[in-house]
Amino acid sequence: MSIKINIHKTHRQFTNGLDIVEVDGNTVGACLDNLVRQFPDMGKVLLNKKGKLLNVIEIYVNLKSAYPNELAKQVKDGDNIHITLMIAGG
Repeated sequence: MSIKINIHKTHRQFTNGLDIVEVDGNTVGACLDNLVRQFPDMGKVLLNKKGKLLNVIEIYVNLKSAYPNELAKQVKDGDNIHITLMIAGG
């Protein structure tokens, strides 16, 4: 099974500049685990110490929000996961 994870521009420094990484997994969580195995530094910018998504990370599957329970969201071969950041300021 091949799932494409689209990496946000600010995180590409942790994927050797790759904007898309192919992984295997049946859920978003399994795919992110696979991503972190390939690129360990991604773990600290995506997940807290308890393995939950950081509150500034948003996950989309095939351009639709995976919220709530993003990590449990089912994915299938050919799906695309997008990792985005919520940015605030004023």
